[in-house]
Amino acid sequence: MMRNLLNRKEYLILGRRWISKLTVAKDEKSSIRPHIPVMANEVIDFMKPEHKSVFVDMTFGAGGHTERLLQSASDVKIYALDRDPVAYEYAKNMAKKYPGQVIPLLGRFSELPALLKEQKVLPNSIDGFLFDFGCSSMQFDIRERGFSISKDGPLDMRMDGFRCPNQPTAADVLERASEYELARIFKVYGEEQQAKKIAHAIIDARYSFKRLKTTGELARLVESVLDDGFRIDKLGKFAHSATKVFQALRIFVNNELNEINYAILIAEKYLKMSGRIITISFHSLEDTIIKRHISGNITDNMANRSPMRFQNYGKVFENDEIEIITEVPWKMLHKHVLLPSLDEIENNPRSRSAKFRAIARIR
Repeated sequence: MMRNLLNRKEYLILGRRWISKLTVAKDEKSSIRPHIPVMANEVIDFMKPEHKSVFVDMTFGAGGHTERLLQSASDVKIYALDRDPVAYEYAKNMAKKYPGQVIPLLGRFSELPALLKEQKVLPNSIDGFLFDFGCSSMQFDIRERGFSISKDGPLDMRMDGFRCPNQPTAADVLERASEYELARIFKVYGEEQQAKKIAHAIIDARYSFKRLKTTGELARLVESVLDDGFRIDKLGKFAHSATKVFQALRIFVNNELNEINYAILIAEKYLKMSGRIITISFHSLEDTIIKRHISGNITDNMANRSPMRFQNYGKVFENDEIEIITEVPWKMLHKHVLLPSLDEIENNPRSRSAKFRAIARIR
């Protein structure tokens, strides 16, 4: 018990340091945002904010998208949700600038119903939900967060930061998971082809010398065991050989994919008819969950792994049966997935892998 209390105290101190590094300056002219909102123009075009519209920014971050929405129409009200305490501090600062219009909420997607209940928000009352998935620049930029390969720091990766000090870190996962479990994490959440080889090397390291504690140690270990030391991503950009391993650990530690699935179900409950959801995803795992909700490819409120909604080759379905089986509450607002412009990619390299989808509730 004493050990846990000491760890929690140390983590709270560290969290205050993050906030002191990243808190928005009171003088807006001299402040520099650590995060540029991706595809902000498209967000405004498809969300179509009007006088007294009510939105939920599910991934507030540094508030770039929220501020654009506030500036686009009068008396817009935004519930600013983020699981990261640092982002919550940004939201509180913005709430001072826009009193009564920005309501900061600290929590995960799955905690939103309880948070909205505290605010007396009723189902079918929200005009739009905005999701900008993945990590923000400010999380990568602070080495103590443990998200970045290029900045050596403790293997943490918890988006909730010091809010949940007893939540396992990436280092805890590497220390406790079996070789099979590690390989599955790297394969499923990182789509890493050499997952078994990396997992075996981590187990060898665990029993040979010491616990992996820093991002630098993990990156060097992965680099040393892979045959392809030089990699490029799908866009032809250089990628460190440990990039997929870091992605997999981050997704696993933060339960990101389940949280995304819950979030779409929650949004459906709180949206008005014709209300809109905008999603900006940065890898195929996120985007696949969104596409399966849009297509109705879900069972028991979970996005199916199978690409088919039903598989029964011995039955002939009538038209009305097909309509029931394939009925979904969503309508796509554009024909194909939208990508950032070349100008935006040049000005904001983080946007290069973004995929934008906008849907409206029709049932």
